[in-house]
Amino acid sequence: MWRYKSQVVFGLGLFLGILLCAQMGMYVVNHVFGTIINLNIFQFCISLFKGNTFLYHSVLLTINSFIVITIFSICKKMIKQLMEINKIKNKITLLKNEQLTLSVNHHFQRKKMDIQVITCNEPVAFTFGFVRPKIVLSTQLIKMLDQEELAAVVYHETAHQKYFDPFKIFILQLISEVMWYIPLTKWAYQNYKILVELVADEYAVKRMGSELGLGSALLKLIKTRLGGGSTPVLVHFTGGTVDYRIKQLVEPENSIPVKLQTRSIIISINMIMILMTLMIIV
Repeated sequence: MWRYKSQVVFGLGLFLGILLCAQMGMYVVNHVFGTIINLNIFQFCISLFKGNTFLYHSVLLTINSFIVITIFSICKKMIKQLMEINKIKNKITLLKNEQLTLSVNHHFQRKKMDIQVITCNEPVAFTFGFVRPKIVLSTQLIKMLDQEELAAVVYHETAHQKYFDPFKIFILQLISEVMWYIPLTKWAYQNYKILVELVADEYAVKRMGSELGLGSALLKLIKTRLGGGSTPVLVHFTGGTVDYRIKQLVEPENSIPVKLQTRSIIISINMIMILMTLMIIV
């Protein structure tokens, strides 16, 4: 159930992003190669004004600036994200506990050695990387949890790894920040982050055969946070989705609605309809 909902939400956000990129791509092709491609909103907006007039050049400048800024913003955010991933990799390499890494991978039969254990005094558990995501656990987390709880955490993060959630979340974040004028993109990003946690919990429960290990691990991490522990943001078990996750563990038969504000729907639909109408007219 949660897997299906997450796919729908991701598909919506991705569709809006592809729509914008396709329109910008067609516009660039039109101007660089002189190829006439119909159904291009940007080209149509320019064609509404008579050439060599103030309004014509103003619209042309506005559209060109919008596209340049959008492309620059996308490139900047992608480079920044790659730099962050590289920074995390270097830090993990420095903090890596070789002995525990081998032990944990052997215990969970991870032939690809895709679990990295780092020496850290904070309970850390997260999945990072786009092409070949890896799971990172801290020595403090391993020390804090018993075997069943640790297995639940590993299976939870395995779901993020299996479904390439770090990459998908980044894509939706990128789209929501670039297409800020369409509220549905932000809605898709925020709700997808919640849904993937529920998907990962569901995956862990199925692998464990019970909610006990996952629930116990979640409560321990919440208790650590409430007790004054400076739990890192990267620990998915104590993020903003905690209320949804506890409710799902306590009442798995009940569905949690994916809420959407009416205002966001109206604004987004109006923006999309304007784009589609202009595309049809042209």
